[in-house]
Amino acid sequence: MRALLCKELGTPEQLVIDDIAAPAPGPGEIVVDVRAAGINFPDTLIIQGKYQFKPELPFVPGGEAAGTVAAVGEGVTRYRTGDRVIALAPYGAFAEQMKVPADLTLPLPESIDFEAGAGIGTTFGTSYYALKQRARLQSGETLLVLGAAGGVGMAAVEIGKAMGARVIAAASSDDKLDFARSAGADERINYTADPLKERVKELTDGRGVNVVYDPVGGDYSEQALRATAWNGRFLVVGFAAGEIPKIPLNLPLLKGAQIIGVFWGAWAQREPQESAANFLELMSMFKDGRLEPRVTEVFAFEDYASAFRCLSERRARGKVILRIA
Repeated sequence: MRALLCKELGTPEQLVIDDIAAPAPGPGEIVVDVRAAGINFPDTLIIQGKYQFKPELPFVPGGEAAGTVAAVGEGVTRYRTGDRVIALAPYGAFAEQMKVPADLTLPLPESIDFEAGAGIGTTFGTSYYALKQRARLQSGETLLVLGAAGGVGMAAVEIGKAMGARVIAAASSDDKLDFARSAGADERINYTADPLKERVKELTDGRGVNVVYDPVGGDYSEQALRATAWNGRFLVVGFAAGEIPKIPLNLPLLKGAQIIGVFWGAWAQREPQESAANFLELMSMFKDGRLEPRVTEVFAFEDYASAFRCLSERRARGKVILRIA
């Protein structure tokens, strides 16, 4: 089978498509015929050796895929050959077939196509965990989403609205903000044109926001934390800007605020039953129209380098997908 291989750490251009042996499922595992796979910011880091874990070379990157069950291992009773699934794993998705523990998969409803299904797991899983379990976002609160047009940012906008929050979208251009508005954002801030903290204060009558969702990092994190209300919650989701900010610790003290880390992948492995319950709730929200997968960038398998650059250069609107089959 064909697979995208990372044989040496570096840039997307150093990845290669090569033929490797097809996987066979072990006990508790399934093999998925991959139709589409989602690219996420951690994928741009893992191929450089800059992520929290470092697979042994060579490896197949990619943390989420959608497709059909090709084979079922011993002890797996929830799936049969041909079932539509979403597969989640630390790596292995950018290939024609992917072996994955059955516990790390979800049924894919017929109403969601494979490309949209490949964009659900990581972005919506991360954002729902962040807003539900970590921030405990309440209806009527105000949520500020940085990087609101990206994959996890867009999911946070949609989920925040579904949970009853007033959502302020912040992004680096007006066209990105238009996209965030189409997903339900109530207010918008172009933080390359306007000072972030001051605009947040204006939009909240000086009170500040209850929750900040920050997958960007860099220069905007401290401004966003300064714009929180009393007892605000600041969610550390990622560092798409490339720079890990250094936050003065007097800020959470003065505001009675919390700085909260969000590592969805580790939590999902430690709390698989709670993670599964989250996805059941998410699928219900997709079914009744409160959430919508927003796939805007689809690349052919052979054009993987362009797909990686679209994400790393922060040009993406919504979800970036590789069409495998």
